[in-house]
Amino acid sequence: MATFRYSGAGSQPARGPRPRCVLLLLLCAPLLLAAPPNPIHSRKLNAETLRHFTALLRIDTSNPPGNETEAAKYLADVLQREGIPVKLLALDPARANLVARIQGNGSARPIAILGHTDVVVAQRSKWSVDPFGAVRKNGFIYARGAVDDKEIVTAGLMVMLLLQRQHVKLNRDVIFVAEAGEEGTPAVGIDFLVGRHWDEIAAEYALAEGGSAVAQDGKVRYVAIAIAEKLPRGVRLIARGTSGHASRPSPGNAVVRLVNAVAKLADWPTPMRLSDTTRAYFERLASISPPADADRYRHVSDPARGPEIDRYFERYEPAHYAMLHTTLTPTMLKAGFAFNVIPSEAEAYIDVRALPDEDMPRFYEEMSALIADPSVEIDPHKPIRPATPPSRTDTVMFRALEHTQRRMFPNAMVLPSMLTGATDMAQLRAKGVAAYGFGPIVEAGDPGEAHANDERLAEASLYKLVEFLWYTILEAAT
Repeated sequence: MATFRYSGAGSQPARGPRPRCVLLLLLCAPLLLAAPPNPIHSRKLNAETLRHFTALLRIDTSNPPGNETEAAKYLADVLQREGIPVKLLALDPARANLVARIQGNGSARPIAILGHTDVVVAQRSKWSVDPFGAVRKNGFIYARGAVDDKEIVTAGLMVMLLLQRQHVKLNRDVIFVAEAGEEGTPAVGIDFLVGRHWDEIAAEYALAEGGSAVAQDGKVRYVAIAIAEKLPRGVRLIARGTSGHASRPSPGNAVVRLVNAVAKLADWPTPMRLSDTTRAYFERLASISPPADADRYRHVSDPARGPEIDRYFERYEPAHYAMLHTTLTPTMLKAGFAFNVIPSEAEAYIDVRALPDEDMPRFYEEMSALIADPSVEIDPHKPIRPATPPSRTDTVMFRALEHTQRRMFPNAMVLPSMLTGATDMAQLRAKGVAAYGFGPIVEAGDPGEAHANDERLAEASLYKLVEFLWYTILEAAT
């Protein structure tokens, strides 16, 4: 574990104003004090933001193995040069977490800005560009991590720099956490920080990945703020059979048994359920939608129309379908070792994303009954994230997010949403932190989403993301 600290040199006292300017300054003082710092519309700031973003994207932090220490050191160097003290906290020396803090007056509890520096592995052969080249093309930046999650890391970094440079008077500490291991190895990241360094990151509120400003034809339609998320509860299917020569087909072929089981699970129409979060989401979405869409959103829970709407979502709005169901998605298959040998065992991974109230032991029993093959074993993976209640919407932070939306996107609306993926906000919520997921502007249907080949972020969206976080922090911490 390493700790970095920096003490900046004292600044020179400024000269006093000339006498003829005193009256003008006195008259303008109330206006100057009332106006919040606004450094956002600046080419110089945008250039700095882009420089840090591309530098981080070019550091290969694929998990596995991670190598997040290289990104943490980059961030530490930038922050230290501005006089912001930082700490590098590591369970594994190659996988450090960075924590930086700007202190307020202590009249309110801290806010944490959380971003993760690791990224999922990229299949280079499937990309049209180098996934770690941070290639700028047609107004986009292409790279693994462009939208998961180095844009949030960059926004957090820039807000810390701006708070420091402008000497913003804070009523609460602002903590920037650049964590390791979010993509499936939380032991080196959030679990390590919560379990052994909680005092360094403890906060009343947290802002992290998980939301987005959804645009249609370039205009932001709504700002989704994640207040809850589904639970990753994946399973391994293990089919066993009799090995033999491939020239003699066998009814006990493990591969056949496996694919039959996978097909049954993939076709399973799990029940649709609304929660308080998704009910509020659809109610708000209906208020800003065209009549036909609004009619569907208002009748999601209607027993007479629910099945029809559910089928529509499955075909045309899969994100909404996923918000209302525990989903099962086959992602990996493993079988055989030679083309002419029937293997005795075959495996598949089913990525289960459970609704927060799902009774998982019962759900696994239902899976087994559906497969109806005693030769296929269901092996649940150990959960890496806890089930937690949603964060409240009647808080200082949620109101700050709404105020920022009205300031930046006055024709849009904040929608409290349930993330269909999963984040390390789960561990924070389990400690009583009210955590909210935000994110960049994304065009509906953009194929360059998180974890996709040719993952990408619009350059203009990066600058708006910094602006959104800046105004939200000013609202909630000053």
